[in-house]
Amino acid sequence: MTKNELQFIKMTETPVWKLVIILGIPTTISMLITNIYNMADTYFVSTLGTAEGGAPSIVFSIMAILQAFGFMFGHGAGSHVSRLLGAKDDERAGKFASSSLLLSTACGLIMMIFGLIFLEPLMWFLGSNQEILPHAMDYARWIFIGAPALTASCVFNNVLRYEGKATFAMIGLTSGGILNIFLDYIFIARLHMGTTGAGLATAISQYVSLIILIMPYLMGKTQSKISFKKGFISPGIVWDIVTTGFPSLIRQGLGSISTAMLNVQARFYGTAAIAAMGYVSKTVQFIFCVGLGIGQGFQPVSAFNYGARKYSRVKKGSYVTMAFGLAFIGALSVVCFALAPQIISFFNSEKDALIAEIGAQALRFNCAVLWVLPFTVVGNMMFQSIGKRIPAILLSALQNGVAFIPMIYLLPMICEKIYGNGLVGLELAQPAAYVITAAITLPVTVVFLSKLPGDGEEVRRKR
Repeated sequence: MTKNELQFIKMTETPVWKLVIILGIPTTISMLITNIYNMADTYFVSTLGTAEGGAPSIVFSIMAILQAFGFMFGHGAGSHVSRLLGAKDDERAGKFASSSLLLSTACGLIMMIFGLIFLEPLMWFLGSNQEILPHAMDYARWIFIGAPALTASCVFNNVLRYEGKATFAMIGLTSGGILNIFLDYIFIARLHMGTTGAGLATAISQYVSLIILIMPYLMGKTQSKISFKKGFISPGIVWDIVTTGFPSLIRQGLGSISTAMLNVQARFYGTAAIAAMGYVSKTVQFIFCVGLGIGQGFQPVSAFNYGARKYSRVKKGSYVTMAFGLAFIGALSVVCFALAPQIISFFNSEKDALIAEIGAQALRFNCAVLWVLPFTVVGNMMFQSIGKRIPAILLSALQNGVAFIPMIYLLPMICEKIYGNGLVGLELAQPAAYVITAAITLPVTVVFLSKLPGDGEEVRRKR
């Protein structure tokens, strides 16, 4: 029996709950490590002062945009790769992986050039003020230099996951993350390079991570093969990658835009507000990555089995993933709610009382509703992984865009009129968006799952 046949049996016959755990744990670890090194950047930079501590909050939007394009190509290719492997079409799966790698690298290079040319006006646009500007520029410069590695890594990472090789993806991401933490300490605490050191550490770790992620392909450990022979890329393949991955671009891209808008609104309340909201975002993202990691472990399960017409496993996987997400995110939310002041104090090295007050309250507002996130994650991941583009795009636009952006402007105005404190409205904007998004996504997901045909039957193609 070939390794491809063994992989097919694993993906279609292993108990669903077990498979979600097997694939979800490495992905969750990868997400946690990635967020830990992002938080390490924030921590080490925050020790330099309040203005320096605000720089990661501004530059976070840039990294989100880069990841948005990387995930678009990675999820777009990965979804097709998994379904094609489920249908036992290995050759075409390789074409999707190869095309996506080329597209993501070219995109990263273009964004690097654009970002370095327009660095200063971009920092202003993303919500920087005069105090934060020089530190944000020093940090962002190296983030742009690492852009091609970040976008290409997203492709390798996601294609490996969709193949069911989540452990390889975990090794690549965690190695880069651990290196980044070590380099942060060396460059900032020992060599006193400031925000430049944080950016340089991130860029180096991105390229090291990329090299490690390439190795399974070079060693022949994957089913899909990277090859740039004639015919590996075509308008049809590009269209399929972009349209299937577009929900990821929407989700991440709107996240970046909304973060920038949040920073612009926080700017009216001072540097402390920008820094505090940034610390809250980092912490919430850390909690969210647990649900996202489990959800990404579910993606290859849903895509592979959908391609193999084992629809009962898609249904079961959806509900199992929701249950796991509720358990883990619920537990973390309770802990973070209780320890909110201590968590903000960890970043607040100068013990700024205003940062402490704003941050603790905003974090508790978020923790009170984070338990609804698994409903949103499963719906988004499932529709995208099985190629249902329209619902995937529409639902992806909700959490960080359609539901969030209006709240950034409406709630501060409402709270200003009612309580005389618009900042409270800003702190409530993201939690309100979480609840609205879950209330829409959950019923849409349940209705779709209830209408799936029996195993082996032909599903009606509707995009």
